[in-house]
Amino acid sequence: MRLISGAALCLMMTGVLSPAYALTQQELVAKLESAGYSQVGEMKSTAEGIVVKAVKDGKEVQIVVDSSGQIKERR
Repeated sequence: MRLISGAALCLMMTGVLSPAYALTQQELVAKLESAGYSQVGEMKSTAEGIVVKAVKDGKEVQIVVDSSGQIKERR
C-alpha cells in the first residue's frame, strides 16, 4: 500500500492524475456550460492547460482550464 501511495503522489505531482486532464470532453463541456459559456468548440491541450474556444455574453473567448480545474479567460 505504501508503494502505491508513493507512486500515486508522484503521478499527481507531475500532473498525470490532475483533475483537468481526468475530465472527459463531455465533462469539460458541461463544466464550461455550467460556468456560463456556450458554443464550446475547439479544444487544444497546451503546457498551461486545455485551451477552449467558446462564447460568453455574446462574445467569442478563449478559455484555459488548468491542471487544477480552474477556468481562466485569455485576454
